[in-house]
Amino acid sequence: MTILITGGTGLVGPRLLKRFAEAGIECRALVRPGKELPVGVERAEGDVLSPEALEAAVEGVSTVIHLAAVFRTRDEEQIWSVNREGTRNLIAAVEQHAPDARFLLASTSNVYDAGSPHPGREDDVVKPILAYPASKVEAEKLLRASSLTWGILRLPFIYGDKDGHLEALPELATGMAWHPAQRLSVIHHADIATAFTLALTGAFDGRTVNIADNAALSIYEMSQIVGYPYGSSAEPLAQPWKGQMDVSLARSLGFAPTIGTIYEAARKALL
Repeated sequence: MTILITGGTGLVGPRLLKRFAEAGIECRALVRPGKELPVGVERAEGDVLSPEALEAAVEGVSTVIHLAAVFRTRDEEQIWSVNREGTRNLIAAVEQHAPDARFLLASTSNVYDAGSPHPGREDDVVKPILAYPASKVEAEKLLRASSLTWGILRLPFIYGDKDGHLEALPELATGMAWHPAQRLSVIHHADIATAFTLALTGAFDGRTVNIADNAALSIYEMSQIVGYPYGSSAEPLAQPWKGQMDVSLARSLGFAPTIGTIYEAARKALL
């Protein structure tokens, strides 16, 4: 079994590659020249916008985990190019050169409507306006329409492994005037690996699955954990389910996070 992972030098990729390599899973990473990779990971140079590089990258793989995406930029053309067209290129390469491979796509909880009357569910109609989630919805559609065996994992706010993501959240939330009682579904890097390991077995084949830990915490609580003095408010929440996902399907399919909450991660010094 050889797994190709795109986005191997981003937020999620290096940490997932390291865990897979330590578990003895043969991994290949699609990376640009000069980028470092964890020990034991095979290098495939190129990117998803270079179709000519993808033929060699997918040769002989049993699974593709597609993490490569553009998120925090104002360049909407780049977002659409990488997230939609890059996915289209990769799907085409796998269909032609590794048609029996499983294709697992990392998507996002941001596809859900902030004004939803319930936590985001996989069967909700999703029509996001912002470029990042809208491009991920289009990438999902491309994969569902392909001839491949596929699974889509919608990931929430990601933290842990000293990535600095959680520590940066309070200031970001302050700038966006988020209510302190606003709760977010979250997942630790360790349990992104847990989820993809389960997906390798076929548990998510043909499905779109929300992945998150056991407790959506408030902005106020998360700020307290990282020592940020976030403001207080007793005003009602205008969008009480914003940022939260229903994870019932994942639990029914066997996903169980090894780090149940951010509090547990903090207690175990895993932030």
